[in-house]
Amino acid sequence: MKKKLAGLFVLILLAFVFLVIGITIINAKSGDKYTKQVLAQSQQQYDSTTIPYKRGDILDRSGNILATSIKVYNVILDCQVVNSNENYKEPTKKALSEYLGIDEDTVEDLLTSAETKESPYQILKKQISMDEKKNFEKMTEIPADKKEAEALSEEETVRRNNTQGVWFEEDYKRTYPLNELACDVIGFTYSGNTADWGLEGYYNSTLNGTDGRKIGYFNDDASLEQNIIDPVNGNSLVTTLDVNIQSVVDKYIEAFMENLKDGPNTDYRGAKNIGVIVANPQNGEILAMGSNDPYDLNEPRDLTSRYSDSELKAMNDEQTKEALYKMWRNYCITDAYEPGSVVKPITVASALESGSITEEDTFVCDGGEQVADRYINCAVYPDSHGTETVGEAIQNSCNDALMAIGRKMGKETLLSYQDKFNFGTRTGIDLPGEGTGILFSLDNMFDTELATTTFGQGFTCTMIQEVAAISACINGGTYYQPHLVKEIKDQDNNTIKSISGNVLKEVISQEVSADIRKYMGMSVESGTSQTAKIPGYSMGGKTGTAEKVPRGNHKYLVSFVGFAPLDNPEVVIYVVVDEPNVEEQASSTYAQYIAQAILSEIFPYLNIYPDQETDQKLQLWDEFTGTTRMDESVNGEDGNGPSGVVIDGTENPDMPEPPQDDSEEEGIDSNNAESDGITNEDAGFDEDDMEE
Repeated sequence: MKKKLAGLFVLILLAFVFLVIGITIINAKSGDKYTKQVLAQSQQQYDSTTIPYKRGDILDRSGNILATSIKVYNVILDCQVVNSNENYKEPTKKALSEYLGIDEDTVEDLLTSAETKESPYQILKKQISMDEKKNFEKMTEIPADKKEAEALSEEETVRRNNTQGVWFEEDYKRTYPLNELACDVIGFTYSGNTADWGLEGYYNSTLNGTDGRKIGYFNDDASLEQNIIDPVNGNSLVTTLDVNIQSVVDKYIEAFMENLKDGPNTDYRGAKNIGVIVANPQNGEILAMGSNDPYDLNEPRDLTSRYSDSELKAMNDEQTKEALYKMWRNYCITDAYEPGSVVKPITVASALESGSITEEDTFVCDGGEQVADRYINCAVYPDSHGTETVGEAIQNSCNDALMAIGRKMGKETLLSYQDKFNFGTRTGIDLPGEGTGILFSLDNMFDTELATTTFGQGFTCTMIQEVAAISACINGGTYYQPHLVKEIKDQDNNTIKSISGNVLKEVISQEVSADIRKYMGMSVESGTSQTAKIPGYSMGGKTGTAEKVPRGNHKYLVSFVGFAPLDNPEVVIYVVVDEPNVEEQASSTYAQYIAQAILSEIFPYLNIYPDQETDQKLQLWDEFTGTTRMDESVNGEDGNGPSGVVIDGTENPDMPEPPQDDSEEEGIDSNNAESDGITNEDAGFDEDDMEE
């Protein structure tokens, strides 16, 4: 018996020796191959995970957050884990339902479907908050504190231990703390950190970063290790915007819209369109930019404030898209229109600079001019202004005098200065979708077109073109590229790029610029711009009243451009009111009401001090009475503000229409920070005009 046992032991020992020898041989010859196969199978459970970057913030000039990304979490279900133990399913389903509001049937379908039951990654819910995540974890995990853990009932402990297969994937959600403020400028993101509109779209690649990775793997000792590549967050934008000034702008636009909502036109409220730009004429910085009927950037596809339920249901996909694009567009940079008399200072500056006229020249207004086969009225026709100086032509907004100035210039000179002031081409502002407007050319500008172009009819421009051009007229002659971003900062708050005033060219001399300021000051003190006057402040300004196409339909776009102080402008404002909702639209006072109210609040805020002695008190438009002001006091002035009708345009059914642009396309242009908006050639800038 002992011999048999000894023999069996020897056989077993020999088998073991041969097995070890075999394993050793296999390991020596193919060990790496089989190790890789095993690790590859195991790696499926420890595959790399994306660590999302945070998109950069958008801030105003004082650091107030306009757009930011907050950390959120996607709820992930690992069906493999839940199905690995029959005790896991019910507790997990109930916990997901009770604490995260996820339907139990949805979870059941994922756990039982042939396509998903073995899946380790199924998204149950997207972008839950950190509080929701923490609450779920608190209610489904065993507390780390021993006393708290012992305090749980046995049933609760079992429930928590059996809640398995749920984990949270980090993500970011774009949010806009100030909702609709400056919505046209800021823009919004689509899913996946992409954007087309506003600063979000123009600086999309600047704001975006690079995702990181968390890679799990087995080392040579078959131990699980992790390699983490940190994400690189996007860069942040410090804009030139001021939220306080922007709030004032938005407030008075809305007050105007609300107070004229019961006018004769039922298709819109206070006006068809309103646009306001506030800028620094000394460097091209945009301090505020707004239009009517803003939208909430957190709900950019919500049309319910603009259309009834029945109207929304009746829309097809194309109509819905058109309605959204209309809501998203930035009127201040996209829409082109006939500007009217606000271009008269630019025409006069061009004539003086070119030597076509001198300061001493005078002009006779007899109520209008016979031009070719038509008679073009001055605004006061059948009355007349009589003999006028150059300054009085601006003060009185005299079309007759401007037509005479145009004849002295000739079409070649006039068109060359339109080009120098950048009409007909983009300014290059750092926003997508900038319009260009349409000008006459040498081939299609005849006597009538020359005459009407001098006072802003017959060609089109955008608001930003007018602001940039008038700024050059009043700041000493320097044309600055308008811009909205002043600094770009990295994720560590280091400034990687500073953007100051970008000088593109010198268009007029300082002497001519001083003349234009004086003439525009005359308009505010004793001309058509008196309604915009802020008592105690030296100001310059110019009104505009442009008859719209088709002529003779009594529809007008009225406007006002102004600045202060007179001798050293620190702020310029441009207000456009397209078809005010009143019976008689041809009055620039409506634009002046808005400008006066805005300037009366931002002058003190910008530390622009009174520089004139006066006994007059500020009186705003009656309809603005009761509007809460920036200093939180209520404007309760008793008495009426200026209410006289100021007409500085001309009503003439025979006035030529602007030339048509057959190449203009619908939709938003794709210019962005990578293309720097436009090239100098596209913008019509000569290299000789550029600052070195």
